[in-house]
Amino acid sequence: MSEPDGAPEQTRPSALPPVGAEPAKRVRVQHLRAAKANGERLTMLTAYDLPTARIFDAAGVDMLLVGDSYGDNMLGHDSTIPVTMEELLPAVRAVARGAKRAMVVADLPFGSYEASPQQAMASAARMLKEGGAHAVKFEGGRRVAEHVHLLTSSGVPVVGHIGFTPQSENILGGKRVQGRGDEAAEQVAADAKALEEAGAVAVVLEMVPAAVAARVTQELTIPTIGIGAGPSCDGQVLVWLDMAGMGGWSPRFAKRFGQVGAELDRAARAYVSEVRDGVFPAQEHTYWG
Repeated sequence: MSEPDGAPEQTRPSALPPVGAEPAKRVRVQHLRAAKANGERLTMLTAYDLPTARIFDAAGVDMLLVGDSYGDNMLGHDSTIPVTMEELLPAVRAVARGAKRAMVVADLPFGSYEASPQQAMASAARMLKEGGAHAVKFEGGRRVAEHVHLLTSSGVPVVGHIGFTPQSENILGGKRVQGRGDEAAEQVAADAKALEEAGAVAVVLEMVPAAVAARVTQELTIPTIGIGAGPSCDGQVLVWLDMAGMGGWSPRFAKRFGQVGAELDRAARAYVSEVRDGVFPAQEHTYWG
């Protein structure tokens, strides 16, 4: 029955847990699929430590990704390839302790899953048992479908990652858009479908043409999370340092929603100046008895 003229439009209740509720209700895999069905956009940001995780969680970010981008963004590597499980696990633990509502997704780093489904299962188990993650993410389409099937049938939620896959940067010839042309677009679509059929709970589409991402999003029943994949995906993800303006450069697809780097620079310079000039600590910062 249609609404009478002038009547307020009815809106469906959110499929996602409320933000700020006490006690917090966790975003889980069933909420992801329900959000897609409900037409609600999902949000994901990377996080690598406790304070950042708490801020993003309180802001209502649905998924916190402890990405292998920890390697090039926090450890100073030239790419994501050198980061190890031992380096990533402490970051996963810290984010999991800070997130009350968000689903914590941990990347499996290069070399920790490719050899076999069993290797992927062993690495994923560490991320859940030692890190406290709620899901794992790793790169590849049809070639890792068997890995995804084993993990999901064993109780480990998997987020897929296709398009530009940073761990394969060397064989892809650098940071290049994937899925251009009819044949390449078919490959992306086939990879996405294989991941869904294997049991993945969502798929990240990185640096693919918007039209290809729109097609994949329409064909899948699980959510697509875009990064440089246009506006038609079911959700979006960014590296938080790019989102917050923490560096001098950010990729074309990243919008700076703040200038945290500039503000941190200002605060550090003010601190140095006040200490050197004897202004800080002032009387109100001092214990006298």
